[in-house]
Amino acid sequence: MTKTEIARKYRQEYGIEMPTLKLARIMYGKENLTFKNVEDCRTFLRAIEGKSWGVKPPNVLKVEERPKNPYNLPESYQEKREPLQLPLTCNNILLISDLHIPYHDIDAITIALEYGVEHKVNTIVINGDMLDFCRISRFETDFSKRSVKQEFDSAKHFLRALRQIFPSAEIYWIKGNHDQRYEKYLFQKASEIWDDPYFRLEERLRLNEERVHLIDDKILVKAGKLAITHGHHIFKGIFTPVSPARGAYMKAKQSVIVGHLHRSSHHVESDMEGNLNAAWSTGCMCQLKMDYSPLISNSQHGFAHVTVEKNGDFTVKNFSIIKGKLH
Repeated sequence: MTKTEIARKYRQEYGIEMPTLKLARIMYGKENLTFKNVEDCRTFLRAIEGKSWGVKPPNVLKVEERPKNPYNLPESYQEKREPLQLPLTCNNILLISDLHIPYHDIDAITIALEYGVEHKVNTIVINGDMLDFCRISRFETDFSKRSVKQEFDSAKHFLRALRQIFPSAEIYWIKGNHDQRYEKYLFQKASEIWDDPYFRLEERLRLNEERVHLIDDKILVKAGKLAITHGHHIFKGIFTPVSPARGAYMKAKQSVIVGHLHRSSHHVESDMEGNLNAAWSTGCMCQLKMDYSPLISNSQHGFAHVTVEKNGDFTVKNFSIIKGKLH
């Protein structure tokens, strides 16, 4: 679907009464893989509305007239969240998660990237918690830890290296609960600048320079028929199952791969007709014993390799890294 077609779809869906700038923000929130920024969305909306030429051009959008809220119901703030389907060309995927930069494990990441190079992956998915943001956590803070600026500098260094290793690959970064800490902190402590795009992660890390697509954690990503999500919306509160994969499947009821709990696991279910669904959880790419559990840890290093066929069927190889070797 072209940018113009997307703009027409959103204008038809939200109606001619919605201000262009407000609709552009909604569009960018859902279509940030297609549009560069809010202004890019606004440009295409203005074009289909006939506001870019001064005179009404041919084939300007015609919104089908229909009654708007005929029963005078209160204004709704519902958000329509559709899964984000990765392009068919993203069919050879290296999936890593939980780097928690700057507490990343260089050896584990190196092994994963070497595997990706060897298998000529065309897509990298960072499935949440690339950053840690320890200093702005709502939990007890250790001020001896590295500053937010140092974390940003390390993250930019990592993304620059990742792009150099995979110059033509698509790179997607799905937000995890740790990645959210920065924007939550801005909202709570500096609400006056929270909505300024200059302070967002996209701009702060210059993601456009490395061609990294940032995906909100509330959006479910699909690689063919496989759902991908960080997992913090599945494993809430004290819900930490013995098998993260089984726990994820019991919540999702479909094939899914998650991170978040830093443990590698696999679970398969079949229905009465023999149709299979499976779930996976991947290990992490960070230090295994964090400050909140310095003596005992069930965390494991690991990553996944996902290949997708044209019909959406997929294969997942879920690797653990133990003493520098793949298992």
